[in-house]
Amino acid sequence: MTKSDKGQDITLRIAQQPEADELLGRSPLAALVGMLLDQQVPMEWAFSGPYTLAQRMGGDDLEAHEIATYDPEAFTELFTAKPALHRYPGSMAKRVQQLCQYLVAQYDGVASAVWSDAATGAELRKRLNALPGFGTQKSQIFLALLGKQFGVRPPGWREAAGSYGEDGSHRSVADITGPESLAEVRSYKQETKAAAKQAAKAAKAGARGR
Repeated sequence: MTKSDKGQDITLRIAQQPEADELLGRSPLAALVGMLLDQQVPMEWAFSGPYTLAQRMGGDDLEAHEIATYDPEAFTELFTAKPALHRYPGSMAKRVQQLCQYLVAQYDGVASAVWSDAATGAELRKRLNALPGFGTQKSQIFLALLGKQFGVRPPGWREAAGSYGEDGSHRSVADITGPESLAEVRSYKQETKAAAKQAAKAAKAGARGR
């Protein structure tokens, strides 16, 4: 995963930490785990998590079989040790372990097998959506990330990724290529969240007026 389909080295700027981004660029499992952790915490925190986890496990990469069979309590401790890997370290430790157990059962622990032979974007989205902890939105965002930054582009991948697959958009982690784009994506998320709150407030006020 260190090279795109065109043979070019992949350089990420998602975690905004060179070592963490280097791991994301070469490790399919690290990228999946980062995407799984990307909820209710800043994007940089989520995507630096795989690197910190690998360090705490005494290695320079993550291995699905090892994580799948790790003692659950000990694995949770890897997440809860300060600084914690997530705002909800206990529940996320369980989800990461479930993800790896699924990868072992369905793909012999090879994370890249989820997308390496997907014939279409729709098939890839279906595979991603089947992963523990990956709902529709998370699957579409990761699909967009694969297409935009990793060169994984089965026919129809942009359509399968929905609005996240649009060229030139700044909607998700798939569009982060440095500090400037990170700020744009964060701004978009804040605006979307504010609009949703406003819509909910208006709907509530309308219900009271009936």
